[in-house]
Amino acid sequence: MNRRHFLRNGSLASLAVGSLTVASCNEVATEKKEPTKLTDDVFKDDFELNEVTIEVLQQKMQSGELTATSITKLYLDRIAAIDKSGPSLNAVIELNPDAIAIAEAMDKERKSGKVRGPMHGIPVLIKDNINTADKMMTTAGASALTGNIAATDAFIVQQLRSAGAVLLGKTNLSEWANFRSERSTSGWSSRGGQTKCPYRLDRNPSGSSAGTGSAVAANLCAVAIGTETNGSIISPSSVNGIVGIKPTVGLLSRTGIIPISATQDTAGPMARTVKDAAIFLAALAGVDEADAVTRNSMGKASKDYSASLATSTLSGKRIGVEQSFLHGHEGVVQLYKNAIETLKAQGAIIIETDLMKSINDIEGEYDVLLYEFKDGVNKYLSTATAPVKSIEEVMAFNKKNEATAMPFFKQEILEKSNAKGDLSSKEYTTALHNILQSRGIIDALLKEHQLDAIAAVSNGVACCIDLINGDYDTGFSFSTPAAIAGYPHITLPMGMVHDLPVGISFMAGAYQEQAIIDIAYVFEQATKHRTKPGFIAAASMG
Repeated sequence: MNRRHFLRNGSLASLAVGSLTVASCNEVATEKKEPTKLTDDVFKDDFELNEVTIEVLQQKMQSGELTATSITKLYLDRIAAIDKSGPSLNAVIELNPDAIAIAEAMDKERKSGKVRGPMHGIPVLIKDNINTADKMMTTAGASALTGNIAATDAFIVQQLRSAGAVLLGKTNLSEWANFRSERSTSGWSSRGGQTKCPYRLDRNPSGSSAGTGSAVAANLCAVAIGTETNGSIISPSSVNGIVGIKPTVGLLSRTGIIPISATQDTAGPMARTVKDAAIFLAALAGVDEADAVTRNSMGKASKDYSASLATSTLSGKRIGVEQSFLHGHEGVVQLYKNAIETLKAQGAIIIETDLMKSINDIEGEYDVLLYEFKDGVNKYLSTATAPVKSIEEVMAFNKKNEATAMPFFKQEILEKSNAKGDLSSKEYTTALHNILQSRGIIDALLKEHQLDAIAAVSNGVACCIDLINGDYDTGFSFSTPAAIAGYPHITLPMGMVHDLPVGISFMAGAYQEQAIIDIAYVFEQATKHRTKPGFIAAASMG
C-alpha cells in the first residue's frame, strides 16, 4: 500500500514531514552520493521490444519472426542492461531460473498447433509478495523472510501459468507492501534496496508496487502484476506513466499473496496500454474456493475485457470530475483541465463532484489495516517456510539485524499491528463498519448524477528519494475512495510535468471494470500520452 495516502487522509497526518520545501532531489540523501550522468554517448535506448504490445508479440510469434524463447531472452538481456547496470533501476528483485524452459515449452505447444490464448508465451513479472512454487523466494522485500519458498502457487499464478505466460521473475517493492514504518521510503526494501523511477533516476517510483511500475515503464517485460491495499497499483502506475487496474475486491483471488487487509487487498495488472491491461486482467480473474470473496464475481467477470474496446465511445457517457483536484500544482491542474476538455470533445457529459470531501470524513481505515495485517500475516507465516513464524518474530529479527534490516526507518507499524487484539475487538468491528460506509456514499453519488464513472487526478508527480525523511505528500491522490470501498479503479497517462508522468483516474461501482476500461481506452486513443522514459540522471537536473 502507499503510505502517503494516509498523510492526505489524516490517519497519520501528524507524521507528515516538511519535505515539500526541498528544492531538488540532489539535496536529499540517497544510497549513491555521486549519480552517474547518462547521455546518448553512454546509453542508447534502442531496445528491439520497446513499447511492444501483447497483440504485436502474438503476431510476431505466429509469423515465426520471434518465439517465446527469443522474446524471453530479449527481456532477460534488457533487465541485465537496464536494471542491473546502466540506469540501474533495481526494479527486479529475482529472476526465474526456469523462464527459458517455460518459454521453450510454450514454443513447442505453439508448433504443435496449441495456443492457449492471448497470453501464450508472453513474458510477465510479478511482485515479490506473490507465492510461486518454483525456485524463487517470496519475501515481500523483507530480509526476515529470506529463504521462503512457497509450496504452492498463488491462485493468480496458477491462472498465469494456465494462460501460457512466461514468468520472468519478481519485482522489488516497498518492504511489507509499505506497511512497516510511518516514515518509510517507497520502493525500498531490506532485501532489494531502492528502486528508481526510470523518468528521473533520483525520483521515487512510488509504492508499494514500485518495482512493477518501474519495470513496465522501462520495458523490462510485456506486462506485470502489482498488488494494492490503498494506492499501490494506482500510484506507481501514475508516477511511472503506465496503465494500472485495481479491480473490484473479489475479481482476483488473494490466495497465496502476503496480505495486509482482507477487506481491501487485491492484485491487478500493470501495462503500457489499456488493451494490454484489459487482456491481462481477464487472464488473472477467476473464482477461487479458497478465497470466498471471489464467489461474488460469478456472473460478473468478463472473459475478455478487450473485446469491446474497438467500438467503445464516450458519446452520452456521464462522467463526474472530482473538483477538489482543480486546485494545487499548476502543472498538474492544467493537465487535468486539458483532460476534462478531451472528455467533452469525445462526447462525454461532465458533472462536477466532490467525493473526496465525504470520503475524507470517514475514520477507521488505519485501524482496520492494523488488525487485519496482524491476523493475515500471522496466518501466512505460520505455514510458510520462512525462518520467522509471526510478526513478533519478524520484529525480533529486525532488531537483531538492525543495521541491515532497518538502516533508514524502523518498524512502528509492525509494532502497532502486533499490539492489536483479534478481529472480534470492538475497535476493529467499529472501524470496519465505518469504512464500508464508503460504498453507500459512492453508490449514492453515482445514482444521483447517473454517472458512468468518476474521474480525477490519480497522483501527483514523483517525489524525491529521501531515505532520511521518507515519503512526502505530492498534493494529489485519488486512491482512497475505491480502496476502502473495494471498487474498481483504472489509471492511465494524462501528460507530463517537468519530464515526469501524471495519471488520470476513472472509478465506478462494484464489478464495473468494463465500463472504466472502455472510458480509459477512448481517452488513451484520443491523447496518446504514454511517453517512453528518458532515464534522466540526477546530475543532469537543474
